[in-house]
Amino acid sequence: MKSSLPEHVYGSRPTKRDRRTQADIALLKKTIYDVIAEENPVTVRQTYYQLVSRGAIAKTEAEYKAVVRLLGIMRREHELPFGWIADYTRWMRKPTTWNSLRNMLEQSHKLYRRDLWNHQPSYVEIWLEKDALAGVIYRVTHEYDVPLMITRGYPSLSFIHTAAEQIAAQNKPTYLYYFGDFDPSGLDITRSVEADIRTFAPNAEIHFERVAVTKEQITDLNLPTRPTKKTDSRSRNFDGGESVEVDAISPAALRKLVEACIVPHIDRDVLAGLERVEKDERDILESIIERLDQSRDSA
Repeated sequence: MKSSLPEHVYGSRPTKRDRRTQADIALLKKTIYDVIAEENPVTVRQTYYQLVSRGAIAKTEAEYKAVVRLLGIMRREHELPFGWIADYTRWMRKPTTWNSLRNMLEQSHKLYRRDLWNHQPSYVEIWLEKDALAGVIYRVTHEYDVPLMITRGYPSLSFIHTAAEQIAAQNKPTYLYYFGDFDPSGLDITRSVEADIRTFAPNAEIHFERVAVTKEQITDLNLPTRPTKKTDSRSRNFDGGESVEVDAISPAALRKLVEACIVPHIDRDVLAGLERVEKDERDILESIIERLDQSRDSA
């Protein structure tokens, strides 16, 4: 397969020794395709870590840049579906509008869902440090109607305060599960988020757990590490050795961790009753659409 990829995908200003041959590039592209075909959508950084874990590339910044270039080229050349790469760091804002009343009713019939947690004995939220990973785990939180809270590093005080008000309004035991980097700042963000939420919702019953990344996961999942940034002012008190990004956990493993946090809190009898009511209400919407069509036909 011929590619327009520059010869020096290995990194910027490569030496001849560093340059990959066209055969090397073709093999790497095939490996990239196979990795993403198994688990998608994934982020660019997750793809890089999966390639490192499989020994396809070295754990260097130059190799990360090479993966970024290759992913761009493969998508432009239609060798990789755009939908396989997730990027939830950018989005469009637009009011929700419809082509007609019937169109609105059709969409409502298709998308209508009852609040799963309204009658459940507890309330659950998933907290995530990196918005780039939102698209990877959203399919799980969406399925179970669970709020996905993105901190983007240290969250603003306004964000935390609003979240705490929402938790307090539930008036039931709340379980918050946090996913973030294993590094000095990542661990401190976990501490900071929990402390502020408890401050702003002092009377709420809150169970807070950091699910990932943990020391045990680094060993058990053989996660790729990176040097801890010495410029991080919190590194002097960090005794974890090298750092690990949450992106290093494979998409499938990450989704399983999220699901394992949610499912134990669901009362199946309550859920079954909710699904029956939801079906009945969908039928009502469908009958409204049918009556609308009949009135138009008779006009």
